[in-house]
This record gives sequence, structure tokens and C-alpha cells, in this order.
Amino acid sequence: MSTCILVISRVLTAVCFVLMAVGPGLAEIKNFGPFKIDTARPDVIALEGPIDDRAALAFRRALLTLPDVKLMTLNSPGGEVDNGLLIADDVFQRKLATYIAPDAECYSACSYIFLAGDERRVEGKLGVHQISSQRPDLASAQFSISDIIDMLNRFGTPTDVLTIMFRTPPDDMYVFNEADITKYGINRSRGSADTPRAPAAPLADVQLPATATNNAPAVVLDTPTPSVSMADSASLAELSVIEDYAKRPNRLALYTGLDFSEQDIASEAVDDAKACALRCLETGGACRAFTFNITTPKSPGPNCFLKSARGQLDGNASAISGQLLSRADSYPSSFTIGVIDPKASVFENVDLVGGDLSRKPFTKAKTARDCRLACVDNDSCRAFTYLKRKKECWLKSGASQPRAAADMISGLKKIETFEPATVIDLE
Repeated sequence: MSTCILVISRVLTAVCFVLMAVGPGLAEIKNFGPFKIDTARPDVIALEGPIDDRAALAFRRALLTLPDVKLMTLNSPGGEVDNGLLIADDVFQRKLATYIAPDAECYSACSYIFLAGDERRVEGKLGVHQISSQRPDLASAQFSISDIIDMLNRFGTPTDVLTIMFRTPPDDMYVFNEADITKYGINRSRGSADTPRAPAAPLADVQLPATATNNAPAVVLDTPTPSVSMADSASLAELSVIEDYAKRPNRLALYTGLDFSEQDIASEAVDDAKACALRCLETGGACRAFTFNITTPKSPGPNCFLKSARGQLDGNASAISGQLLSRADSYPSSFTIGVIDPKASVFENVDLVGGDLSRKPFTKAKTARDCRLACVDNDSCRAFTYLKRKKECWLKSGASQPRAAADMISGLKKIETFEPATVIDLE
């Protein structure tokens, strides 16, 4: 194993240990029944698991611990209806936002909590069905159903959603697809819960079967669905709690031998790669990627480059780069690019004769580095030669026989694939 690879391997191990230790060190995870809170993020409560007969009390305890909570994330198969309604009422009264992440599901009683959100968005799975009752008498069924109708109407639940809910048998589940979510207006911008709503449908308007059954009856409602104007939506989007949450970084993908070029917002001299990674995390979201050069010492530096985005990809055996990923991002990609490594594939005082892509030099490249990157960006380019005295960049379709030549720099391209060396869960 080369010295450079060995150093990078050791640095990556150190980065992983430090960053995995930093999360728990800064936060305390507390569980209240099916609810989880992270004291480092006091604006979020997560529902993870079934809603049991003590869930409403557990939720109140979580609220006391995080009085400034703004958002509930939901991942639950459902559970006890009355507790689901009590939790939903608390969510509604406190004007919390509700969010179903892409890898989450919210079924049955969990859907009441979701629909109570002042701002709500489903990106995972939302499912509804009728309630199932252990008490088969018609009066009890009527009271249970009227409670659900009353509360869901208060939440501004679209009429079509209510209809689907009460027409789906309790042993089945209607899961809304993307078209349904748009069609029925299930997602909602923040603040639209304040729009006037019609009162709950009276029981006389609810069509019940003539005999008692364990299945909730079909419901016919004529409640208007609240709406928000386009202008209101634009202004409310600026206040989106869910957008803020979805954009927070929750993973860090690390790459070795890959330089994220350009998009710099700051450059610093730091001790090592783990210090560079921590500096990126400490910027409050301004930094979304970084590159650390392991061969550049702290003095004179800089060796840590913080970036607003990943930027241009460039192969460099001395580089360790990291990209912050949010919940909205897919699994970190692999990159297959043409690479001219500035350490291993660029040669001083060497000329590559012939194979020029053009009869004229590439005029936009003013330095040898510019010439190298121009070749990297050009799919037809396989090599380059830069004339230092004339400041001329010659891009080439292939590498001919090299020859010694003073004041010339040449480089050879090869195709490489870069996989994430590791992905660190920041939560």
C-alpha cells in the first residue's frame, strides 16, 4: 500500500470516529413511549412506532420537554384511535407542522395526526381506512365516527380524503399515491389551517346502515375544502418549517482521491481532515461540501476548502472530499470521470507531439492547471501539453510518443470511478 493511500485510510478512520462521536456528544436522545426527541434539535418530535393507549400522555411529556417544538415527523402503522385523536388535537392547537419522510409510513390513526398539521407534507406513504370497533352497538359506532368527523373537519381535511377513509374497510388500507396527493390537496402550506372552515357535518348527514356492524359506515359530506391563493402560498413557503427540516444535513459522504473544485465560500488552514469536516458542519448550513488536501501542511496553508456546493469534480490523490446530504437527497452517487491527477499524471518538461484537437491553442486556459481542467472537461480530450513561455494550451485526442522539452507540461487522462469511501449518519 502506498504511503498516500495509507495516510488517507488513517485520516478517514479518524474522521469517522470523530464525527460519530460528535453527534451524541452534542445531543441527548430521549424516548417518551413511541416519541423520540433530540435535545440538539428542540424543534422536532419524531413519532416512531405504534400508537398505544398511553401515547397521548407520552406526547404531552415530550411537549413539556420541548416547549418550542415546531414539527412532528411521522413513521407509524397507527394504533389506538382515541389516543391518535388526542395527539392530533394537541398538534392542531399548537399549530405544529407534520411530515412523512420518503422512507416513512403513516397509517390508520397516524393519519389523524398528519392531517392536523398546520403545514403538512407527505413524501412517504399515507394510508387510511375505517375504524374497527370492539363494541358492535350502533350508538357507540356513531359517537366514534362523529368524533372523527368533527375533528378532521376542524383540521380542514379534504372531503375526498374523508370519503375514501370511510369507504375503505378496516381490514384494508388505502395508500395515497402521488397523483392522489396532488388531486386531493393533501399537502398544505404553513398557515392555511387558519382559513375559515365549515362546521362538522351533523350526524343527520351521515348515512349509517340500518343494523350495527363492526365496520364504520360510508359517509356523505358536503364540506368545502379550504384553499390558499397562489400569492399566499408563495409567502407561506418562505416560512416553511418542513423545508427547513428537509434541507438539514443528516449524512456525510466521504470520497478519497476526489477534489470538489470551485464553489468555495472559505479556505482555512486546519490540522487535519476531521477538523475540516467539523468546520463545514459548524457553518449553519452555508457549507454543503468540502475538500481537504492531505499533502498541504497547516502552515502556510490553506488546506481546507469549504464550499456552497459540490462543484466541478477533479481527480487528486491527495484530496479527501465530503458532501453533506439532506433527507431530500438520494443515496450518494458514484462518479465516473476523466482524471488527470496533478500528482501522478502530470509531467514537467515533457511534450506530447501531435494529436491536437484544433489547429489553434485553447485560448481560455491561461495556466497549466486551467489547461489540465479543460482537458478533463472535454470528452474528446485524452491528453494535453502546456507551453509555459507562450502560455498556450494544446488539447489532444491521444498521447503520442513523449519527448523531453523545456518549459512544457503534459498530462494524460484516464477514466476512474469514485465510490463513497464511507457514509456517516450525522444523527
